[in-house]
Amino acid sequence: MLIKIKVYPLSKKQDFVKKTEDSFEIKVKEKPEKGEANKKVKELLSKHFNVPLGKVVLRKGAKQKNKIFDIKL
Repeated sequence: MLIKIKVYPLSKKQDFVKKTEDSFEIKVKEKPEKGEANKKVKELLSKHFNVPLGKVVLRKGAKQKNKIFDIKL
């Protein structure tokens, strides 16, 4: 299942908002450097969809705010 994510790094608090069935906005405290923010987003998606971390794959947008993740259910 492909989902669209808009990430807000360096936020004061962590937040996870579902916009549509396949679209989310995620705020994380981590910096957008060395993949730190992407790692945190991956962890949050893993917990939300209740799947192992290895089943959450970043497909597009590694260095952009708008990303596409593949969740293998």
